Amino acid sequence: MRTSRTLLAAAASVTLTAAVATTAPAVAAKGSKGPSATVSYAPAATAKIHPGVQMYTEGAQCTANFVYTDGAGATYVGYAAHCAGLGEATDTNGCTAPSLPLGTRVQFVEGGSLISGGTTVGQGTLAYSSWLTMQQRGETDENTCAYNDLALVKVDGADVAKVNPSIPFWGGPVGINTTGTSTGDTVYSYGNSSLRAGIETLSPKQGTSVMTDGDGWSHAVYTVSPGVPGDSGSAFLDGRGNALGTLSTLALAPLAASNGVGDLNHELTYAQQNGGISGLRLVPGTEPFSPIL
Repeated sequence: MRTSRTLLAAAASVTLTAAVATTAPAVAAKGSKGPSATVSYAPAATAKIHPGVQMYTEGAQCTANFVYTDGAGATYVGYAAHCAGLGEATDTNGCTAPSLPLGTRVQFVEGGSLISGGTTVGQGTLAYSSWLTMQQRGETDENTCAYNDLALVKVDGADVAKVNPSIPFWGGPVGINTTGTSTGDTVYSYGNSSLRAGIETLSPKQGTSVMTDGDGWSHAVYTVSPGVPGDSGSAFLDGRGNALGTLSTLALAPLAASNGVGDLNHELTYAQQNGGISGLRLVPGTEPFSPIL
């Protein structure tokens, strides 16, 4: 079923008000090959780059979802492919929408927006975009074009020591959801739009999945407060703490104010098969999953 949707990147022009490192094994998504690597990360309490951190790309602000690694031990942080988009908020078809190129610089920011006291805590480079990959491959599958909205930013070597893969407040992820959701399933998220002016109590969100769309590519979810511009790309966990998906859209109809969450198992599998990053996989959190709001 097709819905009327709008993307959730926020323009930065909107006026808004030493510890021991931990380790986490990388988790291979379904269908991936190769052994898991062990990478050192900053403690969750002091890490500057993590799921939920703000990410700025030439004026657009989005929210980081999960941390990833590859066969060479590089570190990546994910957000939505449309965060590097050049079109309108209604351009949700990744097979036709324009995008900034790979190699584009991305800033990690905490403590507010870039124009209201936020601090740049690290930088990276756009290393994978599902939109650019689909266009290069001539992808024609309707559901893939509509819902495959994942990009990966390779963290600069000098900033890797600032990274922790845990979701703030909730902990996890503990793995990858490979079975999707059923109506009524509980989901958890952490948005960090600069529109919230740094009010941290508004970031953790608990909600409910109401349907799966696009042959498993997308989940429509309702949370107490829906995702707003700037929350794009943020992580969603299922009730067991598995990585479920990444925030992509706000539905206008027929499920008004619901959010479209791209299925991470589909998105990451596509990236593994077509993105050219050898050994790409999700990194689990160093903090236990605790679903208590």
